[in-house]
Amino acid sequence: MTEAIAFDTHRFVKRLTESGFTERQAETLAEEHVALLNANLATKADAAALKTDIAQVEATLKADIAQVEAALKADIAQVEAALKTEIAQVEAALKTDIAQVGARIEAVKADLLKW
Repeated sequence: MTEAIAFDTHRFVKRLTESGFTERQAETLAEEHVALLNANLATKADAAALKTDIAQVEATLKADIAQVEAALKADIAQVEAALKTEIAQVEAALKTDIAQVGARIEAVKADLLKW
């Protein structure tokens, strides 16, 4: 259903005939002008359909964003767990190294005290 636009065809035809167009030419131009206006005129139904389409796209985007967010959170949790494991391993290795250095220092100290 196309909504009509306020267009005064009588005035349009009158102005064209006053400008030298024949009555038939002016009427044909008026008819085509009205058809063109109506063809390009968005109706309330068009606007409602567009609104529905936008709502569907919005819902899809929100769902996609939620999926990406969940995936990112899972990835971050995995990286965090891996980092904690690596930090614990480095910490254990450092403690071992520090203990070994301490033992060496004690050994050197004992050797020095013997002299």
